[in-house]
Amino acid sequence: MAEKYDLIIRNATLRSNEKVDIAVAGGKIAAIAPRIEAKAASEVDAAGNLVTESFVNTHLHLCKVYTLMMMDEEALKDYHGADMGKAMTAIEAAMKVKEKYDEKWIIKNVRKAAALAGRYGCTHIRAFADVDSKARLEGVKALLKARDEFKGIVDIQVVAFAQDGLAREPGAEKLMREAMKLGCDVVGGIPWIEYTDADIAEHVRICFQIAKEFDKPVSMLVDDAGDNGLRSIEVMALETIKTGWQGRSLAHHARAMSLYPKPYLQKLAHLLKQAGMGLVSDPHTGPLHARVRELQEENVLVCLGQDDISDAYYPYGRNNMLEVAFLNSHLLWYTTREDMETLYDMVTKNAAKCIGVEDYGLKVGATANLVVLDQPNVLEALRFHEAPKIVVSHGKVVDQLKMDLIYKENS
Repeated sequence: MAEKYDLIIRNATLRSNEKVDIAVAGGKIAAIAPRIEAKAASEVDAAGNLVTESFVNTHLHLCKVYTLMMMDEEALKDYHGADMGKAMTAIEAAMKVKEKYDEKWIIKNVRKAAALAGRYGCTHIRAFADVDSKARLEGVKALLKARDEFKGIVDIQVVAFAQDGLAREPGAEKLMREAMKLGCDVVGGIPWIEYTDADIAEHVRICFQIAKEFDKPVSMLVDDAGDNGLRSIEVMALETIKTGWQGRSLAHHARAMSLYPKPYLQKLAHLLKQAGMGLVSDPHTGPLHARVRELQEENVLVCLGQDDISDAYYPYGRNNMLEVAFLNSHLLWYTTREDMETLYDMVTKNAAKCIGVEDYGLKVGATANLVVLDQPNVLEALRFHEAPKIVVSHGKVVDQLKMDLIYKENS
């Protein structure tokens, strides 16, 4: 008898605590049932443990991974100062490493981080590559190469990122367009880095203009400092509405939000919903963070990102989104069972929605991007934040030995 399915995951426990078998065919989830009698070319026994959608990393500075050892720790000290008042100084200190940017060594670091993503069940990454007079297009080229190399294992959305500004960085706008012509997937900005409100507005306008020209989504790092006067997230939301880019516009960080008065926060939440704009928060990489719980109470879409892996801003990181959720359970005080489910959504469902991943979810007809964990429920998964037993990407089991080998070969 011909095998009906490519893969069946047996004895799986869903987050609802339902016990099921999950069948995969042609890269898609073909059936979910208490018992699937048909045969498959390959079968996996989940042994009663949790099976969910794979993890999604909405924010990673992938061109900078593993660069911490190439520079001093001045940027780290400034960025992690208690009030984040020297965040811009930190960014300027971190620029030094870009004088050495070369695709040849960047790609090795990128491969290491991408292999870790495959190991930890993170099948989608929105990855930033600096584009400026120092970085040139070296990071972009490395990320585009990795996107091709890891296709079908880890889907990498490459962001052309104007890290050092547009108004303050001559030639950056031209380089951004060149990066998009090379094949970048997302237009990335950081408007708050500009010196004046007028330049902030111009930075936002240019990013959306480029996005319209290339028909691409927008990601911007907004208000990433301890200054309650920063309002670039509002400028971005208004431009999103003006441009008609609802659902294709994503804000990151917004750490200044922690200092906003409540009435303004309420107004901002309403504006974000009008703009259909999600927000990525990374509380583990800086002492301030967006007011996640209050935003979620107002039904604003919020997710988590890794942000950095061993660079000028953060010394740790493994592309392990369960670890990110575990850390932020403490930082956000999300410790009830309901909170834990919310955290899990913030590194799976919410994250996928934020970066526009299509056909995502543990449902019939969705692309089979799944993780088979070694724990029975979300609480235990967060407690141990270990690598999954099995990672399925686009319907195929990821070769973990190969991921380990790629990591070692590029170390």
